[in-house]
Amino acid sequence: MSESLMVNRFTTGEAPKRLRRVLTYGTFDLLHYGHVRLLRRAAALGDYLIVALSTDEFNASKGKSSFYSYGIRKEILESIRYVDLVIPEENWEQKIDDIKRYEIDVVVMGSDWKDSPRFDYLKDYCELVFLDRTDGISTTDVKRELKE
Repeated sequence: MSESLMVNRFTTGEAPKRLRRVLTYGTFDLLHYGHVRLLRRAAALGDYLIVALSTDEFNASKGKSSFYSYGIRKEILESIRYVDLVIPEENWEQKIDDIKRYEIDVVVMGSDWKDSPRFDYLKDYCELVFLDRTDGISTTDVKRELKE
């Protein structure tokens, strides 16, 4: 097991414990309290939270655009205490590689992705958890209100 996944318990004499790693994916544009709540709940499912942040190029391939660039969105996410690491999400197919590379135990997504073929197959590699979105807030709604 890699050293980075271990926590030493020198003071208690316990054997090193493997960190439980959680991974989530998203664009996280116009960060709002719904995002923060999702990240807090995701982080609570383990010891180390990794956010795979959609790149500008990946968003464009999905027909989406972000108000903030990838670099700014990454900087904002890195400043949130629940987030331990931000990695780029560059395509739909990278998920299994991410799970293996970062030794992921749990993938967390918003409940709107439940039963989606984009994530269901990950159950063969790790635990898959869908968290309810925060009522009353979405990036789409924020963008629409800003235009009005």
